[in-house]
Amino acid sequence: MNQDKALHEQLADENQAIDLAEEQAPEIQILFEDEDVVVIHKPAGLLVHRSYLARRERFFAMQMTRDKVGCHVFPVHRLDRPTSGVLLFAKSGEMANVLCEQFAAKEVEKQYLAIVRGNILQGDILDYPLKQEFDELGDKHVDPNKAAQEAQTSYQPLLNCEIPYPSGRYATSRYCLVKLTPHTGRKHQLRRHMAHLRHPIIGDTTHGDGKQNRFIREQFGINRLWLIAKKLSFNHPRTGLRISVETDLEQEWHTLFGEFGWGDEALDINASQLIC
Repeated sequence: MNQDKALHEQLADENQAIDLAEEQAPEIQILFEDEDVVVIHKPAGLLVHRSYLARRERFFAMQMTRDKVGCHVFPVHRLDRPTSGVLLFAKSGEMANVLCEQFAAKEVEKQYLAIVRGNILQGDILDYPLKQEFDELGDKHVDPNKAAQEAQTSYQPLLNCEIPYPSGRYATSRYCLVKLTPHTGRKHQLRRHMAHLRHPIIGDTTHGDGKQNRFIREQFGINRLWLIAKKLSFNHPRTGLRISVETDLEQEWHTLFGEFGWGDEALDINASQLIC
């Protein structure tokens, strides 16, 4: 019996090694680069850097960017693992410090797109403090009774739809493409704020609507968090010039747009009014 168990464990280890060897590295795209900074498009599912919570992961945006540009890079902000889009790195500690000061001073503007449950007819600014979300291991010494932190998010609906498919107890399903601009940087801020508004982001397994997530996954065959960091604007850490970097939507967004009856020509992240 012990020999059988040992053989089984050996085969499992070998199969796992084969799976890891065959695992394909995700693609990162360089959107902007000079001697001081590099901006990439991070695909959904890729961690920004190594984490004790994901010790079995092989690929990280920071290491992949380093290998692509040929020098060490320093993260100055982060995107959640399931969120795709614009990610900024500095090429030196000095430039990283300057950029981090900009983030702390709220001089960096971030714009996101999200697909949420339900129709939204008017934009606004949500000012809703958030309790800090703690990790069981990394934050085990942090006071769990710490007061909620201020958190503000601007939201602007761009496109609404109603499709003739039931989800839950309703005969049809409604969705909205919304532009989100966070004015603070709390953990999972956009996901938690939209959930507070009763318009959770589709694909959010932590704060979202499980029935809607399952419906989109099964009906259209796409499984992801429908949140993308679309645009990032910052002052160049050396020259001070204002730089705006915007990324394209992945193909799966266009696929879902087609299912929702949204034409790509109607999409404008800078739209100041509702497009219906």
